[in-house]
Amino acid sequence: MPALAADGDVLHVLAWPGYADADVVKAFEQQHQVKVVVTLVDSDESLWDKLHAQDGELFDVLAANTAEIQRYYHNGMLQPLDVSRLPNTRFQLPRFQDRESIEGLTRDGQVYAIPFTYAAMGLIYDRQQVPVPPRSMAEMWNPAYQGKVLAFNSAQHNFSFTALTLGLPDPFHLRDAEMRQVTRQLVALRRNLLAYYSLPEEATDLFLRHKAALLFANYGMQQVTQLRQAGADVGYVIPDEGAIAWLDCWAMTRTASNPELALAWIDYMLEPRIGKLLSERQGLANTLEAPLEPAGDARLIWLQPVEDVGRRETLWSRIVSGDREERF
Repeated sequence: MPALAADGDVLHVLAWPGYADADVVKAFEQQHQVKVVVTLVDSDESLWDKLHAQDGELFDVLAANTAEIQRYYHNGMLQPLDVSRLPNTRFQLPRFQDRESIEGLTRDGQVYAIPFTYAAMGLIYDRQQVPVPPRSMAEMWNPAYQGKVLAFNSAQHNFSFTALTLGLPDPFHLRDAEMRQVTRQLVALRRNLLAYYSLPEEATDLFLRHKAALLFANYGMQQVTQLRQAGADVGYVIPDEGAIAWLDCWAMTRTASNPELALAWIDYMLEPRIGKLLSERQGLANTLEAPLEPAGDARLIWLQPVEDVGRRETLWSRIVSGDREERF
């Protein structure tokens, strides 16, 4: 395949940990005679801040979940993808080739994102301290585990999974009374926590060093894999109430300096070899093979855009800073 890069060309990639390991990047650089600069994020909020800076001109391609993809599209930050330049999409499972059926991938007949990996935000537990698998995320509030619970530092996900745990009808669109209920529940959760984490490696370190009992697994099986590789005896469950699940996709920014090279990157990420590496190294499901998750789709609730991102982030900032329950 001929190189798609001009002399001195650089591809700027915005991604999550484990999506673009050094050897994977190096092989692409050698194939296309280009330099790839990967910037990692640890939350949806961080991804938005980095992409939104300078109108996104710092990046060419990004990995984001379907809810965020919709947010970027509505803000005019993405450009459609020429799927004919992505031949490796033929290797994807039929459900991921049916892009019209997945909300957030297409708009007005054009494709804006290609599925790459996905996971359910389940509950990890230490088998020694929690011998019976938990049935609900409500165990995170159990006073028996005070100071032994780890939660993910994210406004949007925490409001959504807490709403699901409380049995609210729509975890992504909370009314005022529901928002107050969830906010107060999150204050109560803060009082039961060991800590919040951002990256999976940070969670693994905290879990082992402080002998945590429960961990909200924002990164799903990726975190199970890391913990087991580090010697932890952990189990993983999808709660009876179901679990919020994310589907991360590759997309191209409106300001991509070399669209052909950006498309080449997205297609490269869909090579079977890359999919196998993602699953073997990170424990994440890829879109080419049968899923690794311990639950069927009927129990997974795919992420959707929320009612008010700014409001959730403002409330979350107050929660983590220590505001008392009665102030909400």
